[in-house]
Amino acid sequence: MSRASLRKSSDNPGSPRPSRSKWLAELLDWFKTLAFALVIVLLLHFFVFNLSTVEGSSMEPTLDEKEWLFVNKAIYLLGQPEQGDVVILKDPEVGPERKDYLVKRVIGVPGDVIEIRNQKLYRNGELFLEAYTDSDVDDLDFGPHTVEQGKYFIMGDNRHAGASRDSRSFGTVTEDMILGRADVILWPITKMKFL
Repeated sequence: MSRASLRKSSDNPGSPRPSRSKWLAELLDWFKTLAFALVIVLLLHFFVFNLSTVEGSSMEPTLDEKEWLFVNKAIYLLGQPEQGDVVILKDPEVGPERKDYLVKRVIGVPGDVIEIRNQKLYRNGELFLEAYTDSDVDDLDFGPHTVEQGKYFIMGDNRHAGASRDSRSFGTVTEDMILGRADVILWPITKMKFL
């Protein structure tokens, strides 16, 4: 058999060995791509953002139950929570009412003096007007309380009596308990907006 005929038979596309190795190589490329995509998604989920669903009514009228929130987790890698941020945090409570996570608003940052008097919220001795609430604070008077260094005073936007478990009941929360800032209502589409 000549060299030309040997070469010709090895280049035959109907030969099973080259097509099988080509199929395996393509399959391996797909697995590498999927694994890389999974690693990227997991890194984004743990360090950059995630989605969270609102449970309960403690943030009404700003947030309603079952709304989906886009939570920016990277924002606090570079800075600290600020007054007015809507945040997702670990529930500091223990006991039967404890949930894994809460969504609340930062009312006081380290050094602020928070007081509730005659159903009004005061921050650093001045009346604190809140456009996002629909009622006065229906609960009992509170404070004055000076927010400790490294801690934050949080409240739900629902100011009706007993509507929110927050810093008035479990105290200020440490910065490491705050997991991210809720930036956008994503769902339902009719309520999509920046917070």
